[in-house]
Amino acid sequence: MNRASAVEDKFKELYAEQPLIVRSPGRINLIGEHTDYNMGYVLPGATNKAITFAIAPRDDSFAKLFAVDMNEEHDFSVQDIQHSELRWPNYLIGVVDQFRKAGHAIHGFNCVFGGDIPIGAGLSSSAAVEAGLAAALNNIFDLKIDKLTLVKMAQSAENEFVGVQCGIMDQFANTFGAENNVLRLDCRSLEFEYFPFQSQDLAILLFNTNVSHSLASSEYNKRRMECNEGVKVIQRYAPYVQSLRDATSEMVEKASPSLGPVLSRRCKFVVEENSRLLRACEGLKNNDPDEVGRAMFGSHAGLSRDYEVSCMELDHLVAVVKELPGVYGARMMGGGFGGCTINLVEKDQVAEVGAFVKREYKKRFNHDPEMYEISLCEGTAVAAENENIRSH
Repeated sequence: MNRASAVEDKFKELYAEQPLIVRSPGRINLIGEHTDYNMGYVLPGATNKAITFAIAPRDDSFAKLFAVDMNEEHDFSVQDIQHSELRWPNYLIGVVDQFRKAGHAIHGFNCVFGGDIPIGAGLSSSAAVEAGLAAALNNIFDLKIDKLTLVKMAQSAENEFVGVQCGIMDQFANTFGAENNVLRLDCRSLEFEYFPFQSQDLAILLFNTNVSHSLASSEYNKRRMECNEGVKVIQRYAPYVQSLRDATSEMVEKASPSLGPVLSRRCKFVVEENSRLLRACEGLKNNDPDEVGRAMFGSHAGLSRDYEVSCMELDHLVAVVKELPGVYGARMMGGGFGGCTINLVEKDQVAEVGAFVKREYKKRFNHDPEMYEISLCEGTAVAAENENIRSH
């Protein structure tokens, strides 16, 4: 039985009614890491790995949540928002909190969810949970909230309730993703453009380190603070700079004595990453995977050396594919300190590359990395609907 069917069947078992079914995908990011909260560019896409929600309104104020993958449940009142001691419910409670803060009168609901997005792999399962529930609540309560507002509410849920100061990329890609496309998002203006990724000759491969270092959340927030500090220093030399999006390599170099070595490296990475992303977009437009791949390898080098968010497992996975036939580019993906590398690989080399990487990784770390071949799919959408569901 697939995950979506398991979620729907569990809902019917628990609540004996037909739910609304919503599919909420994870995301990959081809290039553009840690640039979103610096108001720069990112190049994500929605994936075939997803969270499925089965949901229906209740006649009272209670929300009943059931997480299929953990076989755990949590109940709370939508009129009395409190943090849960369990970690996972807070991603959902935070969304309800945003709806209440925005003045939307939502009632209780029954919700069962689960999926195949690997946790801690950098595919943003948290955004899939947040944006998926936001879309589902919008639908079952017929609130008619536009997609961009839902994206911002889902992001605020993670920022304010969960306490992770993520940028807008994850929730945006989850909601606006399109089949066989990545989207270049300007995180300042929120303008975006689709870039086709549908070559029959190319595959997107992820290798999961299966490690998740405890540094990830605290260092993520720390990098945000370091970037903000860097902007304040650069403003002494260029007052119009509002974020690292506005900075140039020359500005960072000029401010380097005041920035000090750490902030200089952080600022250098972000400025260069935006340039690499724009080159990668030209590579996609010109059907030039070599250009995209060079940008990806450059991104990883900067993330490891200058931004210091990699780890030995990620560095090893990138190093072992660098000279392999059929591999155009690779880099760590996500917040860092574990999770996945993303690799651009010739389709007919996928099996050989996978076998080699698994063998070399096991030789070094004594366990297997998981491998996923990713396809790019539509963003969050209703998969099946009960016409009677909005009668509440």
